[in-house]
Amino acid sequence: MRPSFINQIHYIRIPVKDLEESAQWYRDVLGFQLLTHTEERAIVKVNEGPFLLILVPTKDETFAHFTIENEPEFSIGFTSPALAKFHQHLTDHQVKVEAIKEDNGHAFFHFYDPSGNKLQVHW
Repeated sequence: MRPSFINQIHYIRIPVKDLEESAQWYRDVLGFQLLTHTEERAIVKVNEGPFLLILVPTKDETFAHFTIENEPEFSIGFTSPALAKFHQHLTDHQVKVEAIKEDNGHAFFHFYDPSGNKLQVHW
């Protein structure tokens, strides 16, 4: 097997409808660091490691998730050791959030950012 030239994923760009609202939401609700905020993009740092989310404004009807049989499927998954507390935190902030589910000892739930991007968190 040939060694890869790629070391890691550094960032993912996601579309947002309102850049200001989304940058504040990712900072205030998810607790990510807002590194840069311009008219063209906002860059938020996910807490541990070098991973970044780049929020890109668009008026198009597009999302960071995809669909299977017309049902949204997440593309970005986060981890949280405090899954139930995080679920309650999102609920308290009026975030669209689905119920916590378990699958062979693996707990997870889905939630949506203000632009309708479907995200997952698991533990």
